[in-house]
Amino acid sequence: MAAAEPLTAFSRWYLYAIHGYFCEVMFTAAWEFVVNFNWKFPGVTSVWALFIYGTSILIVEKMYLYLKDKCNILVRCLIYTLWTYLWEFTTGFILRQFNACPWDYSQFDFDFMGLITLEYAIPWFCAAFIMEQLVIRNTLRLRFDENAEPGDPTATITLANGHVKTN
Repeated sequence: MAAAEPLTAFSRWYLYAIHGYFCEVMFTAAWEFVVNFNWKFPGVTSVWALFIYGTSILIVEKMYLYLKDKCNILVRCLIYTLWTYLWEFTTGFILRQFNACPWDYSQFDFDFMGLITLEYAIPWFCAAFIMEQLVIRNTLRLRFDENAEPGDPTATITLANGHVKTN
């Protein structure tokens, strides 16, 4: 029996895209509640967020793998936050050329071209910490067993000293 394989880059991208999409909907719903006391919690996003978050987090995954043994978590999260600003500005700038940018921060005091705002630095930093510690690290641990039967709850994979071992 073949050993379980790590998820493909596309599978990880998909999980990252869905995670980012969900977090954006939840963040905008929470923001609407805090600012307007709206108990309906209407969360909004754009279909572009799937590409934006999936690609960004996959790139951060590569950064994590490169940086994890070179610098501490605070420095890594600072780097991820800077990357997030660069990525948000770049994708927003491109989408704006087609009148398709779904966000506009021009009402914030410390915005730049309405595409990024310094007011989100702490939330982005916290999101970077959660992204590395929960999302990326756990996604990298997931394995795919192509020989498993769909819906079969019996596991053919066991763990030995934290490593996947096939029976």
